[in-house]
Amino acid sequence: MATVISMPKVGISVESCIITKWHKNKGDTVKTGDLLFSYETDKASVDEEAKVDGVLLEIFANEGDDVPVLESVCVIGKKNEDISSLIPNSTVSEQIVEKEIPAKVEIEAPPIPIVNNTTPISVTNDGVIKISPRARTLADKAGIDIRFVTPTGPKGRIIERDIKNAMESGVTFTKAAMDMNTNAVVVSGTGIGGKTTVNDIINAVPVPTTPVETTKSKATEPIAPIVEPVPQVQPIPVNAYQAVKLSNVRKFIAKAMQNSLNNSAQLTLNLSFDATSMLNYRKMLKENGSALGLENITLNDIILFAVSRTLKNHKDLNAHLIDDTMYYFNNVNLGVAVDTEKGLMVPTIFEADKMSLSEISNTAKQVIIACQNGAISPDYLKGATFTITNLGTIDIESFTPVINPPQTGILGVCTIVNKVKEVDGKIVLYPSMGLSLTFDHRALDGAPAARFLKELKFNLESFEMLLAKFK
Repeated sequence: MATVISMPKVGISVESCIITKWHKNKGDTVKTGDLLFSYETDKASVDEEAKVDGVLLEIFANEGDDVPVLESVCVIGKKNEDISSLIPNSTVSEQIVEKEIPAKVEIEAPPIPIVNNTTPISVTNDGVIKISPRARTLADKAGIDIRFVTPTGPKGRIIERDIKNAMESGVTFTKAAMDMNTNAVVVSGTGIGGKTTVNDIINAVPVPTTPVETTKSKATEPIAPIVEPVPQVQPIPVNAYQAVKLSNVRKFIAKAMQNSLNNSAQLTLNLSFDATSMLNYRKMLKENGSALGLENITLNDIILFAVSRTLKNHKDLNAHLIDDTMYYFNNVNLGVAVDTEKGLMVPTIFEADKMSLSEISNTAKQVIIACQNGAISPDYLKGATFTITNLGTIDIESFTPVINPPQTGILGVCTIVNKVKEVDGKIVLYPSMGLSLTFDHRALDGAPAARFLKELKFNLESFEMLLAKFK
C-alpha cells in the first residue's frame, strides 16, 4: 500500500511551509531515514526524512511552492503501483480547473496605452487577463497591478505564486492609485512601504507633446517639446556579481528588523562591569564541577541566570507593548539569539526565573543545538518577554542590538577586555565585560532602564551572593 507524505505540522501557529529543495526525484528508490525534501516556515528551516521504504512514485509540489500543512506532498510505494486514488484534487488537469472556475475570474482589461515604454505582459490578444481567485484576492490586498504580473500558470494564467513574486520585486499601489492608474503607469512610489500614490501617478503621466496654440494667428508656429537626452549607463558585467534570492528566513528577519526600527523609539545604554567574580566562579565549576555535571556551564549561562532574576524587579523590561497597552508578565521568558547557517533565530527559555543555573544551562544548549540543526519547533521561536544576544565570543566590545517587537528591551553581551582601576591607592588591571541595553523609550524612560543595568552589574560582580539568594 502506497504511503502519502504530507507537509508536517511543525508548530501550532504554522499554517503553511515553502518547499526549498527536493533531495529525491520522481522514480528514485527511497529508504527509511533518507532526506526527502527541505522546507521553511517564516522562522525556521527543516528537513523531512522518509519514514518508509519504497519508490518515490509522484511529487505534488515543486521547489518554491507554499504548501498548507497536512496537504499531500508526495507518494512513496512500490514500482508501477496504482496511486490514482491518492492524487490530490489540486493536481487535476488545467482543463478541468477551467471548467470548475466560472468565467468571472477573467476580467476585461481597460484600454492600455503604452506609457514610459512599458507594455503590459498579462493581457492576452483578446484583452483578457486569466487569474486564479486566490491570486486575485492576494493582488487586491497587496496593491499589485495584475497587468504587469508575469504568469507562470497553465495557459498563461496568473497564480498565487506570481503575485508573491510581484510583491517582492514589483511596484505596489495604494487603493486610490490603483483605481486611477488607467494609463498603466509603472513608477516607484513615495508612499508608506514604497507604495505608489495618487501623486506619483499624476507626476508620472507624460506631458502632451501636441502644441497648444496661444493665439489664433496663423503665423504662430507650434513649439517643439524639449527632450532631455537619456544618459547612457554601462551595464554591470554578469560575471562581476552573484545574484542570490533571499531565503524565507532571511526575508522574515529583514521585515522584522525594519518594522522594529520603524515602529518603536529605541535607545541604547552601555555599561561595563568587573567580571572577576563571574570568571572565578566559572573557573571553579570547570575544575571541580564534573562530579555534579556542572563543568559545562558557560559565562553566557551565568548571564542568563542573572538577567532572569534581575528582570523580576524591572517589570517595564519584562513586558510587551502592543498599541497603547503594556502587558506585564509574571514570569521571565528569555529569548536567546542564535547564529545559524540559515540566519538569526531566537528560541525561548520559558519561565527561566524558576530554573536553577544548571537547568538554564541545559535548556539553553538544547534549544541552541535544535536551531543550528534546523530542528527547532516554531512554538519555541515565540513568546519571549526579553532577549539576550551575545557577540562577545567574536570580540565585539560594544554594539546596538535591535528589539524584537513587541518586547520592550534587549540586552547585548560584549567581550571581556582588560581595564585599569584604583584599588587601595594602587592602579590594577581587571577583566571588564560590556553590556548594551536597547529599550523602547515609549515603554520606559532612561532612568528605569539604567537602574536595571546597575542592578544587573551588581548581581554579576557578586554572582555567588546572587546564587545564595535564589535556589
